Amino acid sequence: MGAGKSTIGRLLSSELKLEFIDSDKVIEDKCGADIPWIFDMEGEDGFREREEQAIDELTLRNDIVLATGGGVVMREANRRHLSSRGTVVYLCTSVEQQLARTARDKNRPLLQTENPEAVLRELFARRDPLYREIADIIIYTDRRNPRWVVQELKTKIKG
Repeated sequence: MGAGKSTIGRLLSSELKLEFIDSDKVIEDKCGADIPWIFDMEGEDGFREREEQAIDELTLRNDIVLATGGGVVMREANRRHLSSRGTVVYLCTSVEQQLARTARDKNRPLLQTENPEAVLRELFARRDPLYREIADIIIYTDRRNPRWVVQELKTKIKG
């Protein structure tokens, strides 16, 4: 969360001349509702079901750059689809940077709490090992210009 997936994904897709897809946007479009509303109505499990279906469908497509929600790795099926059907890039960022980037964003249901830092630390502890398990490329994004990250990614992808 707040690692720059959408920003960097859009820039990378432009550089590589590929279609950019944000899985959260696909879910919102299919539901006709935003992510916070889905969480409110269906809970996190309901959202994760929708996300798993979207990931299964989207990872069957070719020539795309796919940005996923941060919690996508929590389901084994998502990890399997992502790692077996494409190149997985883990944009890793510190909790401090995540806090700075998400501080005013009301579109992040898991952070609508009195202590978002504690939530981010817990999420990082659970998700980081799962991302590392499936990542083909790990890029650190703290205090880095998205264009520099994209240039580094292009080099690693073509490597």
